[in-house]
Amino acid sequence: MAGTYSQIYIQIVFAVQGRQNLLQKEWRQEVFKYMAGIIKNKGQKPIIVNGVEDHVHVFIGLKPAMAISDLARDVKNNSSNFINDHAWIGGRFNWQEGYGAFSYGHSQIEAVYHYIQTRSSITPGKPSRTNTWNFSKNSRSNMTSNTCLSGSNDSLDNPHPLG
Repeated sequence: MAGTYSQIYIQIVFAVQGRQNLLQKEWRQEVFKYMAGIIKNKGQKPIIVNGVEDHVHVFIGLKPAMAISDLARDVKNNSSNFINDHAWIGGRFNWQEGYGAFSYGHSQIEAVYHYIQTRSSITPGKPSRTNTWNFSKNSRSNMTSNTCLSGSNDSLDNPHPLG
C-alpha cells in the first residue's frame, strides 16, 4: 500500500493452557526470542516479548494488512511446536484458547514497554489478569502526550523500546 502511514501498537496477552506454571525461567527467554522472530518474519515489528511461568505479553507494531487474530494464532501455534520440539516439559505443551489484545497510542509505547519488561518480576501464582486489565484501563489517563521515541528495535536485548 504505497502512501499508507499507520501507527498501530498492540499488546497481545495469552496464557498457558490451564494457567499452568510451565514456562520455566531456564528456557523461556529462548521462547520469547523465537516468538519475536515469528513476528518479524510476518513483517511486523516486535517491540518486546516477556512473561512469567503461566502467560506471555507480546507488544508489537502492527501493519494494517495483518489481522491480530492471524498473528496471535501463528505465534501461539509455532511457539507451541517450538516448545514441544525441545521437549522442555513432560507431556504436550499448549496455549490456552483465545487471547487479550489491547491497543495503545505512540505516546504510550514507553510505559507499555516498561510494564511488560517488569512482568518477569511479578510473584508467580499471583493473579495477573487483573494487573493487565488495570494497566489497560488506567494507562490512557496516566500517560503524558509528550513522550518522544525514535529509531528501531532489532533486538529484544535493547532496553529501550524503539532504539
